[in-house]
Amino acid sequence: MGFIQALVARKRSRRRCSINTGGNTPVAFVNGEFLPLEQATVHIEDRGFQFADGVYEVIACFGGNFLDLKPHLERLKHSCDAVHISLPRPLYELEALVRELYARNSFSDAMIYIQITRGTAPRSHVINKAIEPTLVMTVRALPEPSERKTNKGLSAITLADFRWGRCDIKSTALLASVMGRYEAMAHGVDEAIWIDESGHVLEGCATNLFAVIDGSLVTHPLDHRILGGIMRDMVLRIAENEGMSLQQRCWSLNEPELSECMISSTTNAVLPLCTVDDRAVGNGMPGPVAALIRKRILAELDALRTG
Repeated sequence: MGFIQALVARKRSRRRCSINTGGNTPVAFVNGEFLPLEQATVHIEDRGFQFADGVYEVIACFGGNFLDLKPHLERLKHSCDAVHISLPRPLYELEALVRELYARNSFSDAMIYIQITRGTAPRSHVINKAIEPTLVMTVRALPEPSERKTNKGLSAITLADFRWGRCDIKSTALLASVMGRYEAMAHGVDEAIWIDESGHVLEGCATNLFAVIDGSLVTHPLDHRILGGIMRDMVLRIAENEGMSLQQRCWSLNEPELSECMISSTTNAVLPLCTVDDRAVGNGMPGPVAALIRKRILAELDALRTG
């Protein structure tokens, strides 16, 4: 029996009994093995630990149906190719493993985290091309934004961008984002927004940014300064379906016709951003465009849950 056929057979067998063979104990995947999360470890000289020499993806699943699983895996391959890490499994095998891991856990709405590092080797900046990549996957319950965030909107601060220059690669080197979120927390706000040297909005620490400016939905174009979010693509598709004017261009928070801002991410879908640097965006309340796009996205996610 082939690899995929074996996974499918095991999944069908389990579903006749229970979605989770391990009770309430979360199950992880490490280098070819499914095992309890507390037993999931990698070597101390893994280059992901030593150098953040790795890439990752986070994929949402709703009631057993994944949101854009193939685009996520294709972006994972793009990140691996960009940093010259060999993909440890073909994409079709990775897809089967993601489905298998979800089935082994008890979460209905879940987020699956995939991390691939260059592998384990004695610590050296020199890359040993012969080592095997490390593949780690975990599953957690998909968090829902609070009622306060959905009803009243988010708040944020702006920070001068001090990240590395290839933000299009979904690298595990997230120290800048951790520092940004720390600053946001210290200021009592929800997000930190990266601003380039010309004052243009790039993205948040873990979010893409949109604005409504003179009736158009505006977002920074895809380049090395931002990560092309899967939810960002969904927002643009929905906006186009609604007949909205779209602009992918550089923009700033002080444009006179700016009336709304919003963020998008896998865990938040779309949420209004109503305060930045203690100043109201528009009238300081969630706007109609963010509300409409969020409504359309949530309807699609509900449709995923029902299959």
